[in-house]
Amino acid sequence: MRARLLLPGFLLIFILSVFLSGCGTAIQNAQGTAPAAATQTEPTPAASSEKRVIKHELGETEIVGKPARIVVMDFSFADALATLGVAPVGISDDNDANLIIPEVKGKVGTYTSLGSRYEPNMELISSLAPDLIIADLNKHKAVYDKLKQIAPTIVLNDHQANYEHMLANYAVIADAVGMKEEGKKRLDEHQAKMDAIKAKLPKADAKLKVLPAVVNPTGFFAHSNASYAGSLMEYLGLEDAAKSEEAYPKTNLEQLVALNPDVLFLMKTGDKTIVDEWKTNPLWQNINAVKNGKVFEVARNKWALSRGLIGSELSSEEAVTLLSGK
Repeated sequence: MRARLLLPGFLLIFILSVFLSGCGTAIQNAQGTAPAAATQTEPTPAASSEKRVIKHELGETEIVGKPARIVVMDFSFADALATLGVAPVGISDDNDANLIIPEVKGKVGTYTSLGSRYEPNMELISSLAPDLIIADLNKHKAVYDKLKQIAPTIVLNDHQANYEHMLANYAVIADAVGMKEEGKKRLDEHQAKMDAIKAKLPKADAKLKVLPAVVNPTGFFAHSNASYAGSLMEYLGLEDAAKSEEAYPKTNLEQLVALNPDVLFLMKTGDKTIVDEWKTNPLWQNINAVKNGKVFEVARNKWALSRGLIGSELSSEEAVTLLSGK
């Protein structure tokens, strides 16, 4: 009699265990991954764990997957990310968001200002918990060891880069952020745009001696053929009047008269510059650009700070427009 009573109890326990096991499976399915259609924009496990070694000016840096919290320590790096649809969490903007050209600012959106490009705020950078830092060789070499303790860091020669070097830097950045192929595509688009701009340069203006320069109250800094802006003008078919291995030679009035550019593109840092003083000197009138009314004021943030694809396209277009008078 006792054995007969135990059998139904055993069956009951067995049935309940099967039922609960089935419920557990149902619960896991309900709380697990969403349907494929809802996760298409998220990286696959293989993509998120992809490792690559990026060579840069101060060595090699290993990066895993696509960095999501990127800090850039110069304007040109923000330009590069903007073309790739990537928004940095922090930008060294010298405490002035207006130094970022609107065409870049509109793409990077909201970010944290990291202050001076020349005096990195390590505490602030660290507080952003970046997973990639992009720094400049000339400004940040001394703090590279501190930066790489915060996050993987790549260092590029940006401040002294010419136009061709800038293009090479762009390819490195695209690879670093996990968008190598997208970067190649954007470089091809850039080449097509630049070819179209170059074709619009009047033949009569070919080989004109031009000189881009940053001017402030105490100095005139020519952007030679070794600089980004100067080499960009030469890429268009113009000739930079300042031939020098130094990218930004400080130039006095007598030296400028000797260079005798046909066109001046002046990038003012404020309302008053040394040029205002030079205009009262008879020597100023001896410069071809002054005689022929070819002294143009252009925006420094577009022509010199945003050393990237967007900045190059905009400043080249403006140069051709100013020279053609259209």
